[in-house]
Amino acid sequence: MLGMLFNDKECKELDYVLRKELDEMLFDLSDQRLDQDVKNAIAKRYKTVFRMYARFAPQKELSKYARNSKLSQFKH
Repeated sequence: MLGMLFNDKECKELDYVLRKELDEMLFDLSDQRLDQDVKNAIAKRYKTVFRMYARFAPQKELSKYARNSKLSQFKH
């Protein structure tokens, strides 16, 4: 386990970076041109970044990025 201390400005920046990354991955997951292997790799990474974001995001913000993984694997 790794611990890090951030000041307020750094926390806001981390929040911004993680949200933008989640937005990009959601956009990519909805792209019909990507094959399923690529989407699976993106979904795996999304789960990791989402868990990072979930450590400090308010519940209201977190719900915007929650995915139903069982349903999303059947979408093409």
